[in-house]
Amino acid sequence: MSTLTDTQEKGAAARRVDQLLAHYGESHRNPRNELIHFIAIPLIVLSLLGLLFAIHPAVPYVVIACSLVYYARLSVVFLLSMAALSALMMIAVHAMGSRAAPISATIFIASWIAQFIGHKIEGKKPSFFEDLQYLLVGPLFVLSKLFEKIGIRW
Repeated sequence: MSTLTDTQEKGAAARRVDQLLAHYGESHRNPRNELIHFIAIPLIVLSLLGLLFAIHPAVPYVVIACSLVYYARLSVVFLLSMAALSALMMIAVHAMGSRAAPISATIFIASWIAQFIGHKIEGKKPSFFEDLQYLLVGPLFVLSKLFEKIGIRW
């Protein structure tokens, strides 16, 4: 398990996860945009799970399971990290109780507004405009930056 930098230094072909993160990173270089994303992406995931929970309590678990299959194909470290974070987020969703829908809707809207402000600052369109899979890569981008700071290899 390595970072993109490690792979490039060794001259090896980049893994799919590293390619996705590198492409995602191209439109997330401005420090203010990155900071917005570090806050807004986890909030969007939380709020999406909350909105899905409001539809039916089983729905977010199905979505989490599907996303974990995607992450398993990219990296075991990201798979385990996203599984743990998803569990924590579902604890938060359950804590919202009957207010999950309005709380989540408010967080969802505010976080997306922040994201688009970040991209206005960056001067580049969001990656998911090119390919919807980048909606799943966003959380990995946030984790990858954290992992780089604390020395975890993915």
